[in-house]
Amino acid sequence: MNLSSQSEGKPRCHCGIFGIYGHPEAAVMTYYGLHALQHRGQEATGIVSSEFLPDKQKYRFNVHRGIGLVTDVFRDEKILKSTLRGNAAIGHNRYSTTGSAGNKANIQPFTVNYRGGNLAVGHNGNLTNFRTLRESLQYDGTIFQSTSDTEIILHLAAKSRHTDQVLQVKDALDMVEGAYSLVILTDDALIAARDPHGFRPLAVGRLGDAFVVASETCAFDILGAEYLRDVLPGEILVIDEKAIESGRTRSLWTARKPSQAHHCIFEYVYFSRPDSKIFGENVDKIRRKLGKLLAQQAPVRPDNDKEKVIVISVPDSSNTATLGFVTESEEQGIDVRLEIGLIRSHYVGRTFIQPDQNSREIKVKTKFNTVKGVLKDRKVVIVDDSIVRGTTSRQLVKLVREAGAKEIHFRVTSPPIKNPCYYGMDFPSKEELIANRHNGDLEGIRQELGVDSIAYLSLENLLEAAPRDEGRHYCTACFSGEYPVAVDRETTKDANDT
Repeated sequence: MNLSSQSEGKPRCHCGIFGIYGHPEAAVMTYYGLHALQHRGQEATGIVSSEFLPDKQKYRFNVHRGIGLVTDVFRDEKILKSTLRGNAAIGHNRYSTTGSAGNKANIQPFTVNYRGGNLAVGHNGNLTNFRTLRESLQYDGTIFQSTSDTEIILHLAAKSRHTDQVLQVKDALDMVEGAYSLVILTDDALIAARDPHGFRPLAVGRLGDAFVVASETCAFDILGAEYLRDVLPGEILVIDEKAIESGRTRSLWTARKPSQAHHCIFEYVYFSRPDSKIFGENVDKIRRKLGKLLAQQAPVRPDNDKEKVIVISVPDSSNTATLGFVTESEEQGIDVRLEIGLIRSHYVGRTFIQPDQNSREIKVKTKFNTVKGVLKDRKVVIVDDSIVRGTTSRQLVKLVREAGAKEIHFRVTSPPIKNPCYYGMDFPSKEELIANRHNGDLEGIRQELGVDSIAYLSLENLLEAAPRDEGRHYCTACFSGEYPVAVDRETTKDANDT
């Protein structure tokens, strides 16, 4: 099991994607882009490049994929500079789901060579009609090489009656439903596409004459690329030689463009890096607002004029929201002090020797340690972004209690997670969610975690923090149970491997 910050106590996002067209070192740029997106997927990674062979007057796709972090899979510099030649490339960082972590066939980007040429795809999201489409294709004789829903897109494109690869991709996307942000490499173009609801983020930038596409703008920053805009919900963006020459991309649209988007609000709460711009907005700004609204909704005050309330974050994902919580508390006249009470180890890799499965405490201690001098005899507020099962939260509370904290008050910058996600997040089953185990009863959750008080940000305040304009809405299904797109409930978790 992965002991990163996205382990037992957190939801896991299905992957980060990157693409570039028109750069002589496309694979190297993709490597750095994937490195910046490592937080979105730490199980496996891969890069596909497109190389034109003048002597044969055709294109060749070069592929390298492997299990592990970006720096592990591409440790040998020759892979990037000699094997992955070409001026266009796409890359993918993957989170696996239960039972498929070691399945190398599921490592993306996927590639196919068919009558239309070469095609490769990297996918962030989850297709909700995966089961129906797969069964239909299998009935027609299609042979699948993986258990991933992403492979569906390749097969549908290959079956299209169009001769143009871009139109073949459009045919495929007109048939799939659910959440998808895609980078697709054809023989002579890079395609970036988002589902009509825009669940998952996807941004477009410029690096010199080249165009770049990525899940988050932090991948542009590492390269010095300029952010241009987001790929719009329902848009199929085509980047080819004409785009390089003119500086303008070409857009097609899927057949089911909705009247309003439904962006995943959890991108703001947890998934994205605070230095990224997501759905056109700065994540840092929104997370600070989440913390401020939580401090307004559920403040923690000292017992007397002689003490301060100590506020600590659960690093690293809740650091920014904690700053907002402290700022708003001070504006209310509450005597608080921001402290570093938990130290997180950044060197716990996926190959770390695992203790016995029941040794939850040891697992948490490999990631976190307490600063006892900060916590002893203090009234402590722990600010975190979410609670899923509650396993890690309970152990963190135990560590802080053992460090001598007088009181512990848990504050969460999102509402209780009560429902599974079918649009690209790997939540456990509904029965495993702590909010469901206690039927939403805060007193029951408080007792299970062993804290003196607990408060979640309300859904109303969460939506208040998110930018709103005409046509832009958010998916809150994991909190509210309201799913914007119908879900094929037969779709199993092994299909969520994107």
